[in-house]
Amino acid sequence: MGKYVDGFVVPVPKHNVEAYRRMAQDMGKVWKDCGAIDFVVCIADDVKPGKTTSFPQSVQLEPDEVVAFAWIVYDSREQRDRINEQVRKDPRISESMHAAAMPFDGKRMFWGGFEVLVDL
Repeated sequence: MGKYVDGFVVPVPKHNVEAYRRMAQDMGKVWKDCGAIDFVVCIADDVKPGKTTSFPQSVQLEPDEVVAFAWIVYDSREQRDRINEQVRKDPRISESMHAAAMPFDGKRMFWGGFEVLVDL
């Protein structure tokens, strides 16, 4: 396929959604500046708890929180690894990701890298 995706799911307190948006915009600019193809962040609009599992259950969602779902697209896993190394060294990220400034509970965030199987 020739594409690789990092995906993220995180619980965001409803009162911090705007702060999360600003942080994501800042971080997305860094990823794009470093070569990512796409950087997308979404807030749950129609996400309900399931019987066995769901987005809310996956992050132990609290009543005052909303699920954020995000992904970053790269040309390849190799490109992703190079870009993420550049991002880790970028001073703009350390400002945005400082623990005191995080607008969500990072302990309940999960993420992973994915090979694209179908891209229509």
